[in-house]
Amino acid sequence: MKCPHCNNELSELPLCYGSEAPYYFYTVPEEKRTELIRDFCVIDEQHFFIRGHIEIPIIDTDEKFIWSVWVSLSEENFLKSNELLHVEGRETEKPYFGWLSTELSIYPITTLSLKTMVHTQEVGAVPLIELEQTNHPLAVEQREGITMERVKEIAHLINHSL
Repeated sequence: MKCPHCNNELSELPLCYGSEAPYYFYTVPEEKRTELIRDFCVIDEQHFFIRGHIEIPIIDTDEKFIWSVWVSLSEENFLKSNELLHVEGRETEKPYFGWLSTELSIYPITTLSLKTMVHTQEVGAVPLIELEQTNHPLAVEQREGITMERVKEIAHLINHSL
């Protein structure tokens, strides 16, 4: 398969991209970084983050494109999500409010601090992140879906911005 933008060969078209840590993790002095463990991050014992997935339907397929992102939560909701980590039935938990804490630089407008709702999933699954229904391009894509051509464009933008 060839990238439609640069004609380079794409061995496989990734359907998931993400960040290893919240944006803010990289902006604070190292002595303030406290914990980054898998899908949870605490900075300076006062900023709390959880990793989840923004799922975007791919039009005319059964597949989803996924952004693996970080969301800031209140301390109370962060602690609650940790308490429920291995509790069966946790998916019935009410969604938590959070702020998107991953910069997806392929969008023309920053994705930092978009309003979200974090939906807890069954044990073993990361939360699903629902963006507030705004006109931000990422929110529009989550709501309306994207084409396979857009997936190829995202792959091109990410591969050529590294």
